[in-house]
Amino acid sequence: QVQLVESGGGLVQAGGSLRLSCAASGSIFSFNAMGWYRQAPGKQRGLVAVIRRSGYTNYADSVKGRFTISRDNDKNTVYLQMNSLKSEDTAVYYCNANLNLNDYWGQGTQVTVSS
Repeated sequence: QVQLVESGGGLVQAGGSLRLSCAASGSIFSFNAMGWYRQAPGKQRGLVAVIRRSGYTNYADSVKGRFTISRDNDKNTVYLQMNSLKSEDTAVYYCNANLNLNDYWGQGTQVTVSS
């Protein structure tokens, strides 16, 4: 069973940066894709960024140019570097892994951006 553990969330002022980490229990290279999603209060969970096995990345329009997803296969960890944070980035951020058509989720980490 795949286990994902997020870390790195917290409180930051607008314009600041945070780096989220997602440590997986298995080899992340075996996953079809890994990504970050977020859910703000009263809103649906939505995609923030994804990185596929090939290395292809994709981002939500709202974070393009500010966020960067990357991975370290040796550490079985995926990262989300978040720069120029805005108050609207406030949400719970979830790590996701897709393996053999199954989706796995972490427990989430809170990111709060104060204006």
